[in-house]
Amino acid sequence: MSGADDLDLVGELAVNDPYAAFGALRDTEPVCWNERHRAWVLTRHADVSAELRGPNLTAERISPFVRSIEQQAPSEEVVETFRILENWLVFRDPPEHTRLRRLVARAFTPSVVKANVDGVSATVDQLAADLADHETVDLIDAFAAPLPAIVIAQMLGVPPDDRRLFKAWSDQITALVFGAYGRADRFATGARGMIELRDYLVGLIEYYEAHPADNLMSVLLEHEGDDALSRDELVATCTLLLFGGHETTTNLIGNGTLALLTNPDQRALLTSEPDRIGPAIEEMLRFDGPARATMRLVAERHTIDEAVLEPGDRVFLINAAANRDPDVYDEPDRFDIERNPASHLGFGVGIHYCLGAPLARLEGQLAIRALIDRCPEAALAVDPAELTWHPTMLSRGLTELPVALRPG
Repeated sequence: MSGADDLDLVGELAVNDPYAAFGALRDTEPVCWNERHRAWVLTRHADVSAELRGPNLTAERISPFVRSIEQQAPSEEVVETFRILENWLVFRDPPEHTRLRRLVARAFTPSVVKANVDGVSATVDQLAADLADHETVDLIDAFAAPLPAIVIAQMLGVPPDDRRLFKAWSDQITALVFGAYGRADRFATGARGMIELRDYLVGLIEYYEAHPADNLMSVLLEHEGDDALSRDELVATCTLLLFGGHETTTNLIGNGTLALLTNPDQRALLTSEPDRIGPAIEEMLRFDGPARATMRLVAERHTIDEAVLEPGDRVFLINAAANRDPDVYDEPDRFDIERNPASHLGFGVGIHYCLGAPLARLEGQLAIRALIDRCPEAALAVDPAELTWHPTMLSRGLTELPVALRPG
């Protein structure tokens, strides 16, 4: 493996087997400077958790990045795309983050999530039933990706005929937000998808301003006292919900299904004891979750061990390595649905803990249960070594998951 200072964080090794690549760093150089990417890389659970909870890092990394690319004379679409991203609450610090999160949290209260159980269940059942028409299927394309896209679109009030549009827009934005550094066109492609999504959402917002309905869009349009989301904040929030909810849950279902297919003893246990689905989802989030890493900038000078982190330095907090830290978990490389790992960082921790986590858990539980019930003979259609992963810096997701539903 490359040394810590020049490890390619989106190279073949780090993408295909981040647990080996970053696990080796955790064991030898848990706090290291990576010269290739000009960033600190942190891999211990204690360090990653402490930095996400503490005041020394800032999530506001979009504005400095915009300044760095202005010399390249970006197009108006790219400039507008980053203006939208600057209003994503995941890229804001208090007090603005606190205000935005309070307003957006209205859309993800337990009562709101509970009210959508029947709708999520119906979507899961329909997608699972459609699998019966195939002997071999790409489970990402046919099941894991459509489910969260349909659910969040339904919740926001997107008409059924328009929901197919969001998969293409999400794919375009993914390359930009999650850092597909191998794609030279990621700015132009991501900007094109973002602007098309923005224009669509502006029309949707205008419709629900005039015709309030029982959906998240109408909830987000409401005032809270004298406060409300501005038009720019509302557009940005809707793009975040459509993109973030889709991508994270797709990868949770895909990675979780792969873990079951490659660990038949755990699959058999979950099949015989379906009530274990809650802890099973938590173990999927720990073992091979959708968040490979979290990026921050240093706000306050501080030290970790003997390393001195200076203001403005980039930091990659490697969730994947932290979730397999042997100081926290026994036999961390073993998939064990009886583990119930409450301290995992699959949805982050601290003030930026994922707002959509309850919805993602609900979708994951219903989806995995449906696959176990309806596809009891399912098996990987390829050798696990042949599977490919999206070459992005921050997310962990399969490009496809070929599954034989009725192996001969």
